[in-house]
Amino acid sequence: MVLRKIIKIDESLCNGCGNCSIACAEGAIRMVDGKARVVSDKFCDGLGACIGECPADALTIEERETEEFDLEAAKAHLKSEESKGLHVKIDTKIDGRQELPAVAPCSIAFGKSPEIAAETGPGQHMHKLGPTSQLSSWPIQMRLAHTNAPYFKNSRLLIAADCSAYACPSIADFIKGRVVLIGCPKLDETKPFVEKLTEILHTNDVLDITILHMEVPCCTNLVRLVSEAVKRSGKKIPLSQFVCMIGGSVTKEDKDLGHK
Repeated sequence: MVLRKIIKIDESLCNGCGNCSIACAEGAIRMVDGKARVVSDKFCDGLGACIGECPADALTIEERETEEFDLEAAKAHLKSEESKGLHVKIDTKIDGRQELPAVAPCSIAFGKSPEIAAETGPGQHMHKLGPTSQLSSWPIQMRLAHTNAPYFKNSRLLIAADCSAYACPSIADFIKGRVVLIGCPKLDETKPFVEKLTEILHTNDVLDITILHMEVPCCTNLVRLVSEAVKRSGKKIPLSQFVCMIGGSVTKEDKDLGHK
């Protein structure tokens, strides 16, 4: 038994629509007697992808002692469910990963010109995207970022889980004054993510890194990926960690990330 986050279903609120069952890629939720129920705790990874599909607010995430998430058992369970026609297969693998074609780095940068590019500092060579946007660099997706882009020089980085931009009302405060990189520790391939970030940190003098991730368990892996990249870069870069709750509030984690 381990202490972890897992889905909780309030059957008194459940209207039996079945949306959560379809949204659960692991097949952890099944409709029984017109109500949604968790088949087994070991099939639920605690991601919470089902929560947004419930029109009755019957689903929440709670932290309690239960079985560890068993990926292989979930795969076998889902395969069995599908063979019986009990679960609609979603176009995704059980662990959320997809084999994606390689994408060449985006060669377009807002405000790119010889005069602007010659300036230094985070975002100094870039025009703002709009009158209210705090974003000062582009592209922001880790897979598309240029490792030697001028805006990485003497920059302060914000490395954020991509969902945080939609869940965190104060996202502009995190973006302001920082160069932004985003990714999903569940959907992105970890090796290219770490290798790209390692090269960025090794090539450039980064002043500090702020990590912003969602509260769901899989998203906390972003901290491990960033920490590993810093370690591989051979540099000591201060790291700070913030957690965005599903409701939008943000908390600062004071854990020692090993590079402060």
